[in-house]
Amino acid sequence: MRRLLCVFTAITLGLVAQFVNAKAYKGAEIYSSDSYLYGRYEIRMRVANASGVLSTFFTYKNGSEVGNTFWEEIDIEVFGKENATKWQSNIILGSSRPTIHTEQVHTAPASLADAYHTYVVEWTPDYVAWFVDGVEARRITGTSTVTSLTNPQSLRFNIWSSESVPWVGAWDDAVLPVYQFVNYIDYKAYNATTKTFEGGWRDDFNNFDSARWGKANWSFDTNRVDFAPENVVVKDGILVLALTKENATGFSGTPPADAPGSSSSASSVAVSSSAASSIAASSAAPSSIAASSIAAASSTAVAMSSVATSKATSGGGSGGGGAVNLLWLVLLGGLALVGRNNK
Repeated sequence: MRRLLCVFTAITLGLVAQFVNAKAYKGAEIYSSDSYLYGRYEIRMRVANASGVLSTFFTYKNGSEVGNTFWEEIDIEVFGKENATKWQSNIILGSSRPTIHTEQVHTAPASLADAYHTYVVEWTPDYVAWFVDGVEARRITGTSTVTSLTNPQSLRFNIWSSESVPWVGAWDDAVLPVYQFVNYIDYKAYNATTKTFEGGWRDDFNNFDSARWGKANWSFDTNRVDFAPENVVVKDGILVLALTKENATGFSGTPPADAPGSSSSASSVAVSSSAASSIAASSAAPSSIAASSIAAASSTAVAMSSVATSKATSGGGSGGGGAVNLLWLVLLGGLALVGRNNK
């Protein structure tokens, strides 16, 4: 009974702390259950048009935010400021904090919020390249920035608001709610022998595949929002990520339709692996009820730890810190206390 009481106390304290520290705005993030080493990631999405807001796709080595763990991440971050005409490519690395950033800002010919656009990240042992609508925007080849990316990474989408005004622009909550719409993601694995992209899978978001994706319920330093599972909605074959005020979560409208014929990854916007290769070549406890409760709490804590995200907010000099879920920390503390008392 004493062990069980300790666990319940830890859970209660964690829930109370989260309630007290809740933020006034809610964003959304999904993360893949599996992690992938190298590959081609094609995303068709329409982003939010709002100063202070970021619509993103990124790959992320789970646990990078913990202590001095070596951080590994590849980003596409679309700014909502300036009519959503700018986006940032970035690789984040390093054990020290702040981490090493390689951000570069790109300007689109028209607003990226007015229609769906196709974004591609190609990640191989030799290069990382970014494309928008079939046009290569950036390539990093054969440097330590690329060769340091050695671990599998999860796939993530999120919509959030940075507190760094110089980086993302001024914030005005009068624009809320705003949304990021994702038509599909198409993943191709990298074959190191043939140096091509093949196989893989595709998600058209005809439903929310809970075996493939999880919904975030955390936040991190310099983020104006908490991620709320209620702000992740799949409707009419579109993944909707919402940024809302605290008491107005969710999405009840109709997602904007994509242009006919634009949802195929085999279209002209896809970059062939053979073309990419040629470009690269030319580029430089006891079995009791109480113990069962403790085990379940421990399993949940480990799962939450493995997917906690602390996004670096590069550019504004306000890089993210560790963002391990507070409830997880309190649960671990309670479990440690139980273990010590059980000796």
